[in-house]
Amino acid sequence: MKTDRIDQPKSFVDSNWSASAGTGRGRVSPWVVVIAVLVLAGIGWFAWRTWLAPKPVAKGPAPVVVATALVQQGDVPLQVSANGNVTALSTVEVRPQVSSTIRTVHIKEGQTVKPGDLLFSLDTRMDEANLAKAQAQLMRDQADLADARRTLVRSKDLLERNFISKSAVDTAQAKVDGFEATIRADQAAIEASRVAVSYGAIRATIGGRTGVINVFPGSLVMPNSALPMVTIAQVQPIAVTFSLPERQLAALREALRVGPVQVTALPNDGSKAPVTGKITFVDNTVDPQYGTIRIKAQFDNEEQRLWPGTYASVSAVVQTLKGALSVPPQAVVTGPEGRFVYVVQPDSKVARVPVQVVTTTVAAAVIEGVQPGARVVVEGAQNLRPGAQVREATPASAPAAGPARAANGAAGH
Repeated sequence: MKTDRIDQPKSFVDSNWSASAGTGRGRVSPWVVVIAVLVLAGIGWFAWRTWLAPKPVAKGPAPVVVATALVQQGDVPLQVSANGNVTALSTVEVRPQVSSTIRTVHIKEGQTVKPGDLLFSLDTRMDEANLAKAQAQLMRDQADLADARRTLVRSKDLLERNFISKSAVDTAQAKVDGFEATIRADQAAIEASRVAVSYGAIRATIGGRTGVINVFPGSLVMPNSALPMVTIAQVQPIAVTFSLPERQLAALREALRVGPVQVTALPNDGSKAPVTGKITFVDNTVDPQYGTIRIKAQFDNEEQRLWPGTYASVSAVVQTLKGALSVPPQAVVTGPEGRFVYVVQPDSKVARVPVQVVTTTVAAAVIEGVQPGARVVVEGAQNLRPGAQVREATPASAPAAGPARAANGAAGH
């Protein structure tokens, strides 16, 4: 059977092909290929990164920056420090011994005087008159005594010739004895008048510096007046009084038995140069309320840098520890297990070493349990653990401390 073929026009076929191509159903889009390639590349890179790439080597913790110091061995003098009060070695309030008026003031306020210098002159005219009267009475009684002695001599001569009785001679002798006693009384009265006259010249009994003068020429002064005429304070030498804890008493007494205990004081005058003196007095009683004992040191005070009433920082060496190991106080760390130090090993790692603290001061801690020459951490210990690696910011090889200096006069044990 013959099938008839129907030929379609060429234009119709071309239009159908163009339509199928325009809708993408006839071929794969280039963008799809690009996206697929990128996805496959990403999956490959992630797989290589995860399973095949070499792992980076993990870095250890960075070294801790610390400051260190060497453990020193040697004699450690323990200094006690305290705040002292500067006091005059002696103070005299000048008062009159008799009631009188001021005739002359011979000094000025703030003047330096020596023992025996004339300070004030009082009105002594009455006392001088009494002295002259007593001297005249003595002369009259001396004349009477001379006459009585001559009478006694004549009476004895007449008695030998039996012209008078023995009783007459005894009466003459009694008159002589009476006049001799009267003369001794006159001499005592003269001495008393001289003492009264001397009260009119008021002189300095000590050397020192005068204070405020409370009287003037013409002022009436009395022994029981409220204000002294003037006050003299001895400032050369001068004393500094301070207190130490009672636990320092034994060491201080031992040091005083060996020899004088030197004391340095830093006056409150802005200068950094201290002055030197020595302990001269230890009180005989410990204050039970505060547990302290009173100490007094004496200073020459030639430059008068110490002034009565001011404060001064005082330091004294009361004990020397022989062959002791010392480190800066901040090197000692207190933990739950007790006190310890971090010692830097040769490989720059730290080890925790327990120590026993003999005494702790402001400048040094005297310890036991470490070797001399070991390097201990003094700064940065709060960031350390045993075995931690450390690095010094500025290596310190200077001695750990000089003379150990106790804070406020106390060294902790």
